[in-house]
Amino acid sequence: MKLNELAPAKGSIKSKKRLGRGVGSGRGKTAGRGTKGFNSRSGGGVRPGYEGGQMPLQRRLPKRGFTNIFKKKIAVINIADLSGFENESTVDVDALIKKGMVKGQYDKVKLLGKGETSHRLTIKLDMVSKGAKEKIESAGGRVEGP
Repeated sequence: MKLNELAPAKGSIKSKKRLGRGVGSGRGKTAGRGTKGFNSRSGGGVRPGYEGGQMPLQRRLPKRGFTNIFKKKIAVINIADLSGFENESTVDVDALIKKGMVKGQYDKVKLLGKGETSHRLTIKLDMVSKGAKEKIESAGGRVEGP
């Protein structure tokens, strides 16, 4: 079989209905749109969600909650994730992005204490939990604030 011999299975492709091609076609004159009215006109048709003048569902339902526009988006990294860094290296936001551990737009990066590390690392991140700080310092590393 060659690429030029490929064809869809017989009966799988149905030809589209040709509208407005004369009275004898069975779909002529008004072309299946009925007589008069908004839907019979070109460009006519109601928007999605329109219920014929009845109060639409999205306006009948009550509003709930709010969106905090001042919310900070924080990326979370665990100590276990830092095993890919060499001994005596510095871990900052740029290094995490380069390693692919932080992807997307974040306001801050926080280091949490889940897992263990034996590397002596220098941490320069926006936020570090108390447990993570203790584990880093017990391994011989240090945490520097922003």
